Amino acid sequence: MQHAPGFLALVNDAKSRIEELDLNGYRQLLAAGTPHVLIDTREESEWAAGHAAGAIHLGKGVIERDIEAHIPDKSAKLVLYCGGGFRSALAADNLKKMGYEHPISLDGGWKAWSAQGMPVEK
Repeated sequence: MQHAPGFLALVNDAKSRIEELDLNGYRQLLAAGTPHVLIDTREESEWAAGHAAGAIHLGKGVIERDIEAHIPDKSAKLVLYCGGGFRSALAADNLKKMGYEHPISLDGGWKAWSAQGMPVEK
């Protein structure tokens, strides 16, 4: 997908303030047994078509509004993903501004997840 220059500038600015993790890093997090919450930030239709096993859905349009009700512990490790790692970076940046200490954007997102055969649910 071709993204508009303004959107890419916004995402790159957000990425300068957040932690990112690629799928290999996420596998290491799993192998280490590190407690975390996997959050799908995609649209409802994307979620319904298939999502990462064990993920919860808090779409980019509502995550800032709803996160505190779902995950009140601001010290929890949150691994966010979207289609490719752009929307999740924006969401992670906003969660950090809201006081969440460990929001992490999964670089490569759903595309990497599904391409590498990670577990999926529908």
